[in-house]
Amino acid sequence: MEFLYFLEDLRTPWLDAVVSVLTELGGETVFLIAALAVFWCMDKRQGYYLLSVGFLGTLVNQFLKITCRIPRPWVRDPHFTIVEAARAEATGYSFPSGHSTSSVGTFGVIATETKNLWVRIGSAALCVLIPLTRLYLGVHTPADVLVGSAISLFFIIVLRPVIFHESGTGLPKLLGVMLVLSAAFVAYMEFFPFPDGTDPDNLRSALKNSYTLLGALTGMIVVYQADKKLNFPTDGVWYAQVIKTAAGLILALLVKEGLKVPLNLIFGGHMITRAVRYMILVLVAGILWPLTFPRFAKLGRKNET
Repeated sequence: MEFLYFLEDLRTPWLDAVVSVLTELGGETVFLIAALAVFWCMDKRQGYYLLSVGFLGTLVNQFLKITCRIPRPWVRDPHFTIVEAARAEATGYSFPSGHSTSSVGTFGVIATETKNLWVRIGSAALCVLIPLTRLYLGVHTPADVLVGSAISLFFIIVLRPVIFHESGTGLPKLLGVMLVLSAAFVAYMEFFPFPDGTDPDNLRSALKNSYTLLGALTGMIVVYQADKKLNFPTDGVWYAQVIKTAAGLILALLVKEGLKVPLNLIFGGHMITRAVRYMILVLVAGILWPLTFPRFAKLGRKNET
């Protein structure tokens, strides 16, 4: 807490604003945009790498959160204050930091895979800066961000040789293991007798995330099998890639938000709605939208002739 009090003394309104913007780069939205852009426009195996690091990192992060149940810094020390703008998104238990896990997973993979020196330097810097923003805002302790970052660093190191192995058998096996782990996490959340006093909002958040992971990973396995036949192209001129990515992200957002009400009506508000919704989202992003990619790939070639 001493370090958090030190950072608290450094706060100013303008720095609060800058840090509040920077910390958003560690959110789920940035991860999804980065993963889909890589998957659609650069290299599908690198896309699976980024997605796998992100999903496994989130699974471990959520398991530790609900198992350890460590409260936020301002709950542990009522005299400590946080930047109020960060309070709304600082839900759930404190340990480990989800933003740290997500940001290090996203930008760590980018730093590992890119050949551009400046992109590598910038990505590596964000791996440090975004976890630090969580400390400055007062929503996590140093232990939270260190463990959250370590989770992703571990998977970045361990998963790369599995996914990029020359035999090509590592990725399908990994996807199967991830699916089993996500199903086990759902079972843990549904049937484990959590002690009295466990915060119900935190329980619901972890349960929601467990079903989200299960649905997304189920979709990933279907996408992987389908792409062995479709083998959609990822190349194209820069403006075709921009249009493809922007339109695909809009479609994904419409699917994600548009399915909420009808699926809740079908499943009576049960959390299975999350699994089905995210499975459909992954299928649209990984199969339906890529069916248009040959047209985007031809766009540049037509203009060159």
